[in-house]
Amino acid sequence: MKLRDYQSKANAAILQEWNDGRRSTLVVLPTGTGKTILFASIIQSLQPARAMVLAHREELIWQARDKIQSVTGMKADVEMGSYKATMETDMFHPRSSVIVSTIQTHVAGGDGGGRMTKFDPNDFGVLIVDEAHHATSSTYRRTIDYYLQNPKLVVLGVTATPDRADEEALGQVFESVAYDYEILDAIRDGWLVPIEQQMVSVDGLDFSGMRTTAGDLNGADLAEVMESEKNLHGIAGATIEIAGSRRGIGFAASVEQARRLSEIFNRHRAGMSNWVCGKTDKDERKQIISDFAAGRVQFLWNCGVFTEGFDDSGVEIIAMGRPTKSRALYGQMAGRATRPHESIAHRLNGLPVAALRRGMIARSVKPSCTILDFAGNSGRHKLMTTADILGGNYSEEIVQAATETARKAGKPVRMAEVLEDEEKRAEEKKKRELEEAARKAKLVAKTSFKTQKIDPFDAYQIKPVAARGWDKGRTLSEGQKGVLRKMGLDPADYEYHQAKQILDKQFEIWKKAKEGGYHACTLKMINRLKKYNIDATGMSIEKGKACLDAIAKNNWQLPKNFVVPGSVKIPPRPAPSAPEAFQDDTPF
Repeated sequence: MKLRDYQSKANAAILQEWNDGRRSTLVVLPTGTGKTILFASIIQSLQPARAMVLAHREELIWQARDKIQSVTGMKADVEMGSYKATMETDMFHPRSSVIVSTIQTHVAGGDGGGRMTKFDPNDFGVLIVDEAHHATSSTYRRTIDYYLQNPKLVVLGVTATPDRADEEALGQVFESVAYDYEILDAIRDGWLVPIEQQMVSVDGLDFSGMRTTAGDLNGADLAEVMESEKNLHGIAGATIEIAGSRRGIGFAASVEQARRLSEIFNRHRAGMSNWVCGKTDKDERKQIISDFAAGRVQFLWNCGVFTEGFDDSGVEIIAMGRPTKSRALYGQMAGRATRPHESIAHRLNGLPVAALRRGMIARSVKPSCTILDFAGNSGRHKLMTTADILGGNYSEEIVQAATETARKAGKPVRMAEVLEDEEKRAEEKKKRELEEAARKAKLVAKTSFKTQKIDPFDAYQIKPVAARGWDKGRTLSEGQKGVLRKMGLDPADYEYHQAKQILDKQFEIWKKAKEGGYHACTLKMINRLKKYNIDATGMSIEKGKACLDAIAKNNWQLPKNFVVPGSVKIPPRPAPSAPEAFQDDTPF
């Protein structure tokens, strides 16, 4: 299977981390973007090294086994419960290249050693940890340490949306983050459907007095509030009205809440809803899910079942009947609706640009998904919304402002657009404040220009990302500091995550220059030319000098009808309107 662009980048980044001497690394890919395909390709690229894949739920085990076999063609065995992986090779039972196992199976036993000890760490070359946000637990860490007894083994963790509170802990388990692909990037790139957020106020919801347990709202406190008759009817009535005929999934805080909400739904229309929980009989659960997939049931409520391992691209609406302070949990629940509809999903891979993929999604039977949050008095608690899972690269202030805008809207809003608007407002406010400060200080433009430092983010036209927990406490190596100084930057001016982003961009520029057989423009030259609206980030130093020479000869003014040496000036073409951009006869 051909990898998508971001999967190829992630694949290369992972291998580079290992080549650079790091034994464990983490990749963040949102739900629905093919993390199993990614680690299957990694397994294949490391052949003939044997691979061990760890997960924590039965559904994930079988999904991983089937996907690995279909993508790579390699035999994958399951080690779980009564299922035993083939240990030795013979003509009738060849040893598999991959073993997929649950963490529970690995550590089962009185001493916690469990069945992991039946496997020799030296027999494996790579350990894959699926849903790696669980890897901070003692059972996972003990298992990872067991396999790392093999000095040649490498570890890859994959996860969708880690909780900010978990990021620092993940930084203690994995030595680096090789690749981080945010859910907002996947939506903009046309791989996931846009998310619409709708806040629904329910008068009886009051979370202010709830305790916090293990970083989230206390389960008993939450169940008591969510199971009250008034709140049940408030949630059910709003969900039924907003959902219309769309298929949806509801997440409940308790089994009783899931059962009673489904019952209230069925009072509105007989047979429209069903529910499942962890104790639902496996065969019964399978039939309920089958009825839902076939459209015989419109809405499915669950308690702790569908956060992982459940994929149905026909889901268009998620009802968050289980408020949470966990970004990871909220992201898992919302992710059940972000996949493009199966009728077009396979066709997206054949489209070379994001605009065409977004256009196909916009014209499909599922142009977006809706996430319903039920708002009440949250008190001191910071409850998650879609702004939190989409705003990974935005500051906390912008995320909060976007959440408040959605709360006041009283209708569905595209949260990605709200975040962009709030960021623009913040930038405009900052610009006005700087201009006012300059005016008060009576600074003149000429003096300001002479004393101004180069802003590498502005010069390279990259957006600074927010600090992530796993970067906390990390410092630059002397070699990295040396590169920054070579670029004309003071390492002391930047935090670790900022410097890393600048260096990644610089190394990307140097790599392209090396492949193209030329020397790249310096940061100082790029910054100087940007002031004349010339993008020199991918330009050779010879072209850059030629541009500056031409500008200097024109008394430091851009010559009229100036053309960068070696290029052809093409008149700008007006951007097409939306209808023109995506006609139904667009070739796919």
